Amino acid sequence: MKAKKSLWYIIIIIVLVAILGIFWILMISGNNISNNNDYQGNTGTGMNNSSKTTYSAVKEITKNETITSGEYKSSDADENTILVSGNVSASISNITVNKTGDSDGGDSTSFYGTNSAIIAKDGATLTIKNATITTDATGANGVFSYGGSATTNNSSSDGTTVNISDSTITTTKGNSGGIMTTGGGTTNAKNLTITTSGQSSAAIRSDRGGGIVFVDGGTYTTNGVGSPAIYSTAEITVKNAKLISTTSEGAIIEGKNSITLENVELTDTHTKNVKSKTYKNIFIYQSMSGDASVGEATFTAKNSTITSNKGDSFYVSNTSAVINLTNNKIINNDSTGYFLRAQADAWGNEGSNGGKVTLNLTNQEVDGNIGVDEISSLTMNMASSSFKGIIDAKDGEVNLTLDKSSTITLTGDSYVTSLTNADSSNSNINLNGYKLYVGGKEYKI
Repeated sequence: MKAKKSLWYIIIIIVLVAILGIFWILMISGNNISNNNDYQGNTGTGMNNSSKTTYSAVKEITKNETITSGEYKSSDADENTILVSGNVSASISNITVNKTGDSDGGDSTSFYGTNSAIIAKDGATLTIKNATITTDATGANGVFSYGGSATTNNSSSDGTTVNISDSTITTTKGNSGGIMTTGGGTTNAKNLTITTSGQSSAAIRSDRGGGIVFVDGGTYTTNGVGSPAIYSTAEITVKNAKLISTTSEGAIIEGKNSITLENVELTDTHTKNVKSKTYKNIFIYQSMSGDASVGEATFTAKNSTITSNKGDSFYVSNTSAVINLTNNKIINNDSTGYFLRAQADAWGNEGSNGGKVTLNLTNQEVDGNIGVDEISSLTMNMASSSFKGIIDAKDGEVNLTLDKSSTITLTGDSYVTSLTNADSSNSNINLNGYKLYVGGKEYKI
């Protein structure tokens, strides 16, 4: 009888230990709040090379060729309408391209360009002019430049280049960007009209392996959830263009990548979120999905107008970032929206997933609040610039540097860790009836 009781005690103990072990694993995984999903719907489980990816197309170009007219249609799943591959130069103009047929290829559509209307790969140079390109399928990007190396730390490119101008691209379903660049490809776009309506369908889009994207002129509009006007896992420059996002963020940088705007009108109305806690226009983060290298992101804007109709103008989480602003008009029409917020969000490991920001202002006016949480930091350098607002960083770290021609006007009690002012009289700081705390002590002027 004692032996049976002992056996039951042992079984009960084993069961309890197993339950506690499962509970502990769930607790640990709960603290790691990143589930490796990014705004583009990628899970980090896709292949790291295209060796297992097969391509088919209605029109395949594998030698130098010029097309000056025509209509091309594809309705089969995972089939491209036009495929240009190899060390060739192709020129396409005055054509209409249509793509239907939903993809079942998963990440292959985002990394390698299957199911796109037009794709260039394997070192091809493709020039497109006066084209009308339409896709009405899941996973159907408009024009895709794949540089052959869709890896997180892309270190090579096969030289694939797409030059596209004076064309219209319209996509209607999810995971269908306008112009798409991955694997170290290059895309040069001029005077395009791009409209996307699906989820995860940025007008100017990049993904794993990134590349170089240069856009000059045109209008780029997105209407879907998780579909900013620009999604950058690449080096993206946009000049003399209009960017409009009616539902998602205006521009997103993931990881060690960049966006540069010059003479651009960016208008954003962020009304629906994917995972994030807040609404915002320019979002800089690291998703940990494997699509972007960990490192410092860079956002640069010059002589541009950035308008936010809901949420914060700038938002940084789970990464480090440099933000360079020169002579821009920054408008925030949301009374609760901040100019800049650095804080933890839904990505990264809890307790270490804040934002680390260096903000460089040159001949720049800023009217709006700044928020920095307890695991985030801000280095703010001002040259011939003005700031009016609250620095809400009682528990965070803010290091503020002003030259003699820069000014600070407070609209509420503010907190910084350190203050370096080239004007020893501090006449360029207007407390405006409020208190400024430096290193925890009230700053007297």
